[in-house]
Amino acid sequence: MGSYHPETPERLNAISDHLIAQGLDSYFSYHDAPQASFQQLKRVHAAAHLERLKRASPELGIVHLDPDTAMNRHTWQAALRAAGAGVLAVDLVMAGEVENAFCAVRPPGHHAERSSAMGFCFFNNIAVAAAHALAAHRLSRVAVVDFDVHHGNGTEDCFKGDSRVLMVSIFQHPFYPYSGTERPAANMLNVPLGRGADGEEFRRVVSDLWLPRLREFKPEMLFISAGFDAHYEDEMGGLRLLEKDYAWVTEQMKQIADEFAQGRIVSMLEGGYSLSALARSVAAHLRVLAEL
Repeated sequence: MGSYHPETPERLNAISDHLIAQGLDSYFSYHDAPQASFQQLKRVHAAAHLERLKRASPELGIVHLDPDTAMNRHTWQAALRAAGAGVLAVDLVMAGEVENAFCAVRPPGHHAERSSAMGFCFFNNIAVAAAHALAAHRLSRVAVVDFDVHHGNGTEDCFKGDSRVLMVSIFQHPFYPYSGTERPAANMLNVPLGRGADGEEFRRVVSDLWLPRLREFKPEMLFISAGFDAHYEDEMGGLRLLEKDYAWVTEQMKQIADEFAQGRIVSMLEGGYSLSALARSVAAHLRVLAEL
Protein backbone atom coordinates (compact mmCIF):
# COMPACT_ATOMS: atom_id res chain seq x y z
CA MET A 1 0.00 0.00 0.00
CA GLY A 2 3.06 2.24 -0.34
CA SER A 3 6.45 2.37 1.33
CA TYR A 4 5.14 4.50 4.21
CA HIS A 5 2.35 2.09 5.10
CA PRO A 6 2.54 -0.14 8.24
CA GLU A 7 0.62 -3.04 6.61
CA THR A 8 3.63 -4.47 4.80
CA PRO A 9 4.83 -7.85 3.47
CA GLU A 10 7.53 -7.76 6.15
CA ARG A 11 4.85 -8.62 8.72
CA LEU A 12 4.51 -12.18 7.43
CA ASN A 13 8.26 -12.46 6.87
CA ALA A 14 8.88 -11.51 10.51
CA ILE A 15 6.50 -14.23 11.71
CA SER A 16 7.98 -16.98 9.55
CA ASP A 17 11.57 -15.96 10.33
CA HIS A 18 10.88 -16.01 14.07
CA LEU A 19 9.19 -19.42 13.94
CA ILE A 20 12.23 -20.80 12.13
CA ALA A 21 14.67 -19.14 14.55
CA GLN A 22 12.75 -20.59 17.52
CA GLY A 23 12.66 -24.07 15.99
CA LEU A 24 8.85 -24.03 15.91
CA ASP A 25 8.29 -24.23 12.16
CA SER A 26 8.78 -27.99 11.97
CA TYR A 27 5.83 -28.67 14.31
CA PHE A 28 3.22 -27.34 11.88
CA SER A 29 1.65 -28.51 8.65
CA TYR A 30 1.39 -25.81 6.00
CA HIS A 31 -1.29 -25.16 3.39
CA ASP A 32 -1.45 -22.66 0.55
CA ALA A 33 -4.63 -20.63 0.64
CA PRO A 34 -7.07 -21.01 -2.26
CA GLN A 35 -9.08 -18.08 -3.55
CA ALA A 36 -12.41 -17.57 -1.85
CA SER A 37 -15.30 -17.88 -4.28
CA PHE A 38 -17.87 -15.16 -4.84
CA GLN A 39 -20.46 -17.51 -3.33
CA GLN A 40 -18.41 -17.74 -0.12
CA LEU A 41 -17.81 -13.98 -0.02
CA LYS A 42 -21.46 -13.12 -0.66
CA ARG A 43 -22.48 -14.84 2.57
CA VAL A 44 -21.21 -11.73 4.36
CA HIS A 45 -20.62 -9.12 1.63
CA ALA A 46 -22.95 -7.38 -0.79
CA ALA A 47 -22.42 -8.36 -4.42
CA ALA A 48 -22.05 -4.68 -5.31
CA HIS A 49 -19.11 -4.38 -2.88
CA LEU A 50 -17.32 -7.27 -4.58
CA GLU A 51 -17.90 -5.79 -8.02
CA ARG A 52 -16.68 -2.34 -6.89
CA LEU A 53 -13.47 -3.80 -5.52
CA LYS A 54 -12.83 -5.84 -8.63
CA ARG A 55 -13.34 -2.78 -10.84
CA ALA A 56 -11.08 -0.67 -8.60
CA SER A 57 -8.16 -3.11 -8.91
CA PRO A 58 -5.48 -1.28 -10.93
CA GLU A 59 -3.26 -2.74 -13.63
CA LEU A 60 -0.43 -0.44 -12.58
CA GLY A 61 0.36 1.73 -9.58
CA ILE A 62 -1.71 2.19 -6.44
CA VAL A 63 -5.36 3.19 -6.14
CA HIS A 64 -6.61 4.56 -2.80
CA LEU A 65 -10.08 3.52 -1.66
CA ASP A 66 -9.65 5.78 1.37
CA PRO A 67 -6.58 7.42 2.96
CA ASP A 68 -5.68 4.18 4.81
CA THR A 69 -6.69 1.52 2.31
CA ALA A 70 -5.10 1.12 -1.10
CA MET A 71 -4.91 -1.49 -3.86
CA ASN A 72 -2.09 -2.40 -6.21
CA ARG A 73 -2.31 -4.93 -9.03
CA HIS A 74 -1.76 -7.84 -6.61
CA THR A 75 -4.22 -6.78 -3.89
CA TRP A 76 -7.35 -8.35 -5.37
CA GLN A 77 -5.73 -11.79 -5.61
CA ALA A 78 -4.13 -11.44 -2.17
CA ALA A 79 -7.46 -10.49 -0.60
CA LEU A 80 -9.21 -13.45 -2.25
CA ARG A 81 -6.57 -15.78 -0.82
CA ALA A 82 -6.68 -14.20 2.63
CA ALA A 83 -10.41 -14.93 2.76
CA GLY A 84 -9.88 -18.34 1.18
CA ALA A 85 -7.41 -19.27 3.91
CA GLY A 86 -10.18 -19.15 6.49
CA VAL A 87 -12.47 -21.26 4.32
CA LEU A 88 -9.78 -23.91 3.87
CA ALA A 89 -8.97 -23.83 7.59
CA VAL A 90 -12.62 -24.46 8.46
CA ASP A 91 -12.75 -27.40 6.05
CA LEU A 92 -9.56 -28.92 7.48
CA VAL A 93 -10.73 -28.53 11.08
CA MET A 94 -14.22 -29.85 10.37
CA ALA A 95 -12.77 -32.85 8.53
CA GLY A 96 -10.62 -33.67 11.56
CA GLU A 97 -7.41 -33.29 9.58
CA VAL A 98 -6.21 -30.67 12.08
CA GLU A 99 -7.52 -29.71 15.51
CA ASN A 100 -7.03 -26.01 14.95
CA ALA A 101 -5.47 -23.63 12.44
CA PHE A 102 -3.76 -20.24 12.32
CA CYS A 103 -4.04 -18.28 9.08
CA ALA A 104 -1.02 -16.02 8.58
CA VAL A 105 -2.68 -13.73 6.06
CA ARG A 106 -2.63 -10.23 4.75
CA PRO A 107 -4.53 -8.11 4.01
CA PRO A 108 -6.36 -8.35 7.34
CA GLY A 109 -10.15 -8.35 7.44
CA HIS A 110 -12.05 -7.32 10.55
CA HIS A 111 -12.71 -3.71 9.47
CA ALA A 112 -14.27 -4.73 6.15
CA GLU A 113 -18.00 -4.13 6.43
CA ARG A 114 -20.73 -5.79 4.41
CA SER A 115 -20.58 -3.09 1.73
CA SER A 116 -17.27 -1.29 2.21
CA ALA A 117 -13.51 -1.76 2.50
CA MET A 118 -11.67 0.23 5.16
CA GLY A 119 -8.86 0.11 7.70
CA PHE A 120 -6.44 -1.90 5.50
CA CYS A 121 -9.22 -4.52 4.98
CA PHE A 122 -11.04 -5.57 1.79
CA PHE A 123 -12.92 -8.77 2.65
CA ASN A 124 -13.85 -9.73 6.19
CA ASN A 125 -11.74 -12.88 6.42
CA ILE A 126 -12.98 -14.06 9.81
CA ALA A 127 -16.63 -13.43 8.91
CA VAL A 128 -16.24 -15.35 5.64
CA ALA A 129 -14.76 -18.27 7.56
CA ALA A 130 -17.45 -18.24 10.26
CA ALA A 131 -20.23 -17.99 7.68
CA HIS A 132 -18.70 -20.93 5.82
CA ALA A 133 -18.83 -23.04 8.99
CA LEU A 134 -22.50 -22.18 9.41
CA ALA A 135 -23.55 -22.65 5.79
CA ALA A 136 -21.32 -25.43 4.46
CA HIS A 137 -20.89 -27.46 7.66
CA ARG A 138 -24.30 -26.75 9.17
CA LEU A 139 -23.07 -25.62 12.56
CA SER A 140 -25.66 -23.92 14.73
CA ARG A 141 -23.51 -21.64 16.89
CA VAL A 142 -20.08 -20.10 16.33
CA ALA A 143 -18.19 -17.52 18.37
CA VAL A 144 -15.83 -14.82 17.15
CA VAL A 145 -13.19 -13.60 19.60
CA ASP A 146 -11.41 -10.35 18.70
CA PHE A 147 -8.51 -8.98 20.75
CA ASP A 148 -7.13 -6.50 18.21
CA VAL A 149 -6.48 -2.99 19.52
CA HIS A 150 -9.11 -1.69 17.08
CA HIS A 151 -12.79 -2.56 17.23
CA GLY A 152 -13.83 -5.16 14.65
CA ASN A 153 -16.54 -2.96 13.21
CA GLY A 154 -16.74 -4.97 10.01
CA THR A 155 -17.33 -8.25 11.78
CA GLU A 156 -20.01 -6.62 13.89
CA ASP A 157 -21.62 -5.21 10.74
CA CYS A 158 -21.67 -8.66 9.12
CA PHE A 159 -23.18 -10.50 12.10
CA LYS A 160 -25.15 -8.01 14.22
CA GLY A 161 -28.48 -9.54 15.16
CA ASP A 162 -27.50 -13.04 13.95
CA SER A 163 -28.32 -15.32 16.89
CA ARG A 164 -26.07 -18.05 15.48
CA VAL A 165 -23.01 -15.88 16.10
CA LEU A 166 -21.63 -14.49 19.36
CA MET A 167 -18.85 -11.92 19.09
CA VAL A 168 -16.76 -10.96 22.11
CA SER A 169 -14.15 -8.26 21.78
CA ILE A 170 -11.92 -5.74 23.47
CA PHE A 171 -10.55 -2.61 21.86
CA GLN A 172 -9.00 0.71 22.78
CA HIS A 173 -11.57 3.48 23.08
CA PRO A 174 -11.83 6.21 21.97
CA PHE A 175 -9.81 5.09 18.96
CA TYR A 176 -10.19 4.19 15.29
CA PRO A 177 -12.73 3.26 13.94
CA TYR A 178 -14.65 5.02 16.75
CA SER A 179 -17.34 2.33 16.94
CA GLY A 180 -18.51 -0.51 19.13
CA THR A 181 -19.99 1.41 22.03
CA GLU A 182 -23.27 2.75 20.62
CA ARG A 183 -26.11 0.30 21.30
CA PRO A 184 -24.48 -2.93 20.09
CA ALA A 185 -26.75 -5.80 19.12
CA ALA A 186 -27.57 -8.44 21.71
CA ASN A 187 -25.10 -10.93 20.19
CA MET A 188 -22.20 -8.48 20.54
CA LEU A 189 -20.16 -8.27 23.74
CA ASN A 190 -17.94 -5.26 23.12
CA VAL A 191 -15.66 -4.17 25.96
CA PRO A 192 -13.83 -0.87 25.38
CA LEU A 193 -10.54 -0.30 27.22
CA GLY A 194 -8.95 3.05 27.93
CA ARG A 195 -5.51 3.97 26.64
CA GLY A 196 -2.85 2.40 28.85
CA ALA A 197 -4.90 -0.63 29.90
CA ASP A 198 -2.58 -3.55 30.63
CA GLY A 199 -2.69 -7.32 30.79
CA GLU A 200 -4.25 -7.38 34.23
CA GLU A 201 -7.25 -5.36 33.05
CA PHE A 202 -7.52 -7.45 29.87
CA ARG A 203 -7.50 -10.70 31.86
CA ARG A 204 -10.18 -9.37 34.18
CA VAL A 205 -12.44 -8.63 31.19
CA VAL A 206 -11.88 -12.08 29.72
CA SER A 207 -12.46 -13.87 33.04
CA ASP A 208 -15.44 -11.82 34.25
CA LEU A 209 -17.24 -11.08 30.98
CA TRP A 210 -16.06 -13.13 28.01
CA LEU A 211 -15.85 -16.59 29.57
CA PRO A 212 -19.29 -16.60 31.23
CA ARG A 213 -20.91 -15.41 28.00
CA LEU A 214 -19.06 -17.98 25.89
CA ARG A 215 -20.01 -20.80 28.25
CA GLU A 216 -23.62 -19.69 28.17
CA PHE A 217 -23.55 -19.64 24.36
CA LYS A 218 -21.81 -23.04 23.96
CA PRO A 219 -20.16 -22.41 20.58
CA GLU A 220 -19.57 -25.33 18.26
CA MET A 221 -16.50 -23.62 16.78
CA LEU A 222 -14.32 -20.67 17.81
CA PHE A 223 -12.92 -18.05 15.47
CA ILE A 224 -10.18 -15.70 16.66
CA SER A 225 -9.48 -12.32 15.09
CA ALA A 226 -5.89 -12.38 16.28
CA GLY A 227 -4.65 -8.81 16.20
CA PHE A 228 -1.42 -8.23 18.09
CA ASP A 229 -1.33 -4.42 17.92
CA ALA A 230 -2.46 -4.13 21.55
CA HIS A 231 1.14 -5.11 22.47
CA TYR A 232 2.89 -2.43 24.47
CA GLU A 233 5.67 -2.16 21.85
CA ASP A 234 3.21 -1.46 19.04
CA GLU A 235 2.95 2.26 18.36
CA MET A 236 -0.27 1.79 16.38
CA GLY A 237 -2.24 1.75 19.64
CA GLY A 238 -2.01 2.54 23.31
CA LEU A 239 -2.72 -0.72 25.14
CA ARG A 240 -0.02 -2.58 27.04
CA LEU A 241 -0.40 -6.31 26.47
CA LEU A 242 2.54 -8.72 26.49
CA GLU A 243 3.24 -12.08 24.87
CA LYS A 244 2.21 -13.81 28.09
CA ASP A 245 -1.22 -12.16 27.86
CA TYR A 246 -1.75 -13.49 24.34
CA ALA A 247 -0.67 -16.95 25.49
CA TRP A 248 -3.06 -16.75 28.45
CA VAL A 249 -6.10 -15.68 26.42
CA THR A 250 -5.32 -18.43 23.91
CA GLU A 251 -5.32 -20.93 26.76
CA GLN A 252 -8.74 -19.68 27.86
CA MET A 253 -10.15 -19.95 24.33
CA LYS A 254 -8.66 -23.40 23.90
CA GLN A 255 -10.40 -24.49 27.08
CA ILE A 256 -13.73 -23.17 25.79
CA ALA A 257 -13.18 -24.97 22.49
CA ASP A 258 -12.35 -28.19 24.32
CA GLU A 259 -15.49 -27.89 26.46
CA PHE A 260 -18.01 -27.13 23.72
CA ALA A 261 -16.45 -27.33 20.25
CA GLN A 262 -14.37 -30.51 20.09
CA GLY A 263 -11.29 -28.29 20.20
CA ARG A 264 -12.17 -26.58 16.92
CA ILE A 265 -10.47 -23.20 16.52
CA VAL A 266 -9.63 -21.13 13.45
CA SER A 267 -7.44 -18.11 14.22
CA MET A 268 -6.72 -15.44 11.62
CA LEU A 269 -4.11 -12.69 11.72
CA GLU A 270 -5.44 -9.15 11.95
CA GLY A 271 -3.23 -6.27 13.17
CA GLY A 272 0.27 -6.13 14.61
CA TYR A 273 2.80 -3.67 13.21
CA SER A 274 5.83 -3.76 15.50
CA LEU A 275 7.57 -6.60 13.68
CA SER A 276 9.45 -8.07 16.63
CA ALA A 277 6.48 -7.87 18.99
CA LEU A 278 4.19 -9.30 16.30
CA ALA A 279 6.47 -12.27 15.67
CA ARG A 280 6.95 -13.04 19.37
CA SER A 281 3.21 -12.71 20.08
CA VAL A 282 2.22 -15.00 17.21
CA ALA A 283 4.73 -17.56 18.44
CA ALA A 284 3.21 -17.42 21.94
CA HIS A 285 -0.26 -17.86 20.43
CA LEU A 286 0.86 -20.82 18.31
CA ARG A 287 2.68 -22.54 21.16
CA VAL A 288 -0.62 -22.76 23.03
CA LEU A 289 -2.69 -23.79 20.01
CA ALA A 290 -0.20 -26.54 19.19
CA GLU A 291 0.40 -27.47 22.85
CA LEU A 292 4.15 -27.01 22.51
